[in-house]
Amino acid sequence: MMSNNRRKLELNRQGLALLFALALLSVFLAGPTLGSRAQAPDSRPRRTTRVPTLPTATPTPAIVVRRPSSTSSPQHQASSPVNSAAVQGSSPAATPQTTPTPTPEPSGSGVDRITPQLGEPPPPPVLKPKPTPTPTPPEEFGEGEVVKVDTELVNLNVRVIDRNNRPLENVQQEAFHVFEDGVPQPIESFTREEVPISYGLAVDTSASLRSQLQTVIDAAKTIITSNKPGDETFLVRFISSDKIETMQDFTASKDLLIDALDNLYVEGGQTAIIDAVYLSAEHVAEYKKGGDDDRRRRALIVITDGEDRESFYKQEQLFARLREEDVQIYVIGFVNELDKEGGFIRKSPREKAVNLVNRLATESGGRAFFPQSVSELPEIANQIVRDLRTQYVIAYNPTNKERDGSYRTIRVTVDEGSSREKRIALTRNGRLAPKGGATVPKPPPVRITGKPVANTKP
Repeated sequence: MMSNNRRKLELNRQGLALLFALALLSVFLAGPTLGSRAQAPDSRPRRTTRVPTLPTATPTPAIVVRRPSSTSSPQHQASSPVNSAAVQGSSPAATPQTTPTPTPEPSGSGVDRITPQLGEPPPPPVLKPKPTPTPTPPEEFGEGEVVKVDTELVNLNVRVIDRNNRPLENVQQEAFHVFEDGVPQPIESFTREEVPISYGLAVDTSASLRSQLQTVIDAAKTIITSNKPGDETFLVRFISSDKIETMQDFTASKDLLIDALDNLYVEGGQTAIIDAVYLSAEHVAEYKKGGDDDRRRRALIVITDGEDRESFYKQEQLFARLREEDVQIYVIGFVNELDKEGGFIRKSPREKAVNLVNRLATESGGRAFFPQSVSELPEIANQIVRDLRTQYVIAYNPTNKERDGSYRTIRVTVDEGSSREKRIALTRNGRLAPKGGATVPKPPPVRITGKPVANTKP
């Protein structure tokens, strides 16, 4: 009995061991098959939004500023290095892994840093536009035809004063002597008769003349009321280069001129005296020039403190221009309010103003006045009127016929009077000879920034 039980127990143990061995064998055999099924991809196509990660390319120097190009580059038109099969979700085993080539940025894309560019330089100031004359073709003359040629006469407006600066009248032609570059010149004509005067009034209306403006206006009215039939005047107010305005263009009407004077007003800005004189003198010189009745005397009266702060033109440009024009300049300079303290090398503002005012008057044959107070203005106005009326007009034919555009110095002397009184002749210091053609060439016209309207009040 005992042996039978042991035999059954042994059989049971062997059966359990066999079952355990079979279980281990089945697990061992089933493992690779399950792993293979887990790793097998689904062959069905699926839509996905996942973008595959591309390998990082070797960095290259970036282009800071790119200019847009009208023609697309071949590289820009090429397809993307990303394989479309990868986007469609195809098997990695079937997709070759290629290293993408960095493609340069196409023209007109990316960051475009705009380099700042400077605009055009400020244009020169302008008083008023002038029409450009149409050139006339040269005339043809037949054989035996008489041709009249105008001689190149130089006109001089001459004032004669004594030692006390008093004007002298009734000086005869024989007492005058004209020299050009030190060489005596033949006088072709001489007259003492009064001729119409064309002159301009240029008034500084910057803040520095605020306290004197009303007295300046009254003095200007004194000059205007002395106008005689045939005289014409224009009025300009100036501050900075962009504020040189024609308050009243040339007119013989005293009422229009007085109304324009009453409309003057003070305004802030950097005074541009040189620009104002340059443009105003040019306007006087061109007015009715070359006409049949062009026997006018031309002058410019400037009222200012004499301190030029910011002009477009330089002093030498101004005086070179004045040498081409027969315009006398009278300057009333209120320089007492300017600083008279200068540096070790730098001149004081007052000294520079005095030098500029004196040079304007001396080189043009005019006169400079430096009033100590506004109460002197009426008498100064009368002196200017007297100077304009008591002048001699001398025309000479230069012996130097070279048309080289050179500067010729001019000097006029007057013999002493019967009582051996000293007589001094005042006129312009020189002229520019013509160059090339029959007339003195003019500089190119300046660009126009604004058109001051004639006969218009602000």
